[in-house]
Amino acid sequence: MTISIGDTLPEAKLLRLGADGPEEVSLGALTKGRKVVIFAVPGAFTPTCHSSHMPSFIRSKDALAAKGVEEVICIAVNDPFVMKAWGEATGGAEAGITLLSDSGSAFTRAMGMTFDAPPAGLLARSKRYALLAENGVVKVLHLEESPGACDVSGGESMLDAI
Repeated sequence: MTISIGDTLPEAKLLRLGADGPEEVSLGALTKGRKVVIFAVPGAFTPTCHSSHMPSFIRSKDALAAKGVEEVICIAVNDPFVMKAWGEATGGAEAGITLLSDSGSAFTRAMGMTFDAPPAGLLARSKRYALLAENGVVKVLHLEESPGACDVSGGESMLDAI
């Protein structure tokens, strides 16, 4: 079942690359008592993710913060090494966007957001979406119809919704 507005985000242990290598991050701890935006992409370095989705949140990050968003988090079914490199390549890390790895796609499955695109080598990847969560509860959810589109899930659309 796909997550909906009013649902609580599933608890997840995601990964990020720290100074001493991969480190586990609790999504519940990141969202508890906080207003956060989470956007998910099918894959780091993939065309739409790289040229449209991440840049839209880099452009919108300060305006989202002005509306009370405490953190912008990007999640992808990639390993933490790829996520770190992608954050550096796009400027997302420098902009303050938190990049987290759902390498086993456990969180993506719990959200009901997986899809497969075997011709592109994408298996158990995340659908493209963006959401606003307050204290772990989904308040706004923008899900793209196609993984190659970034129409409703971009930073500007989230900004307009809140």
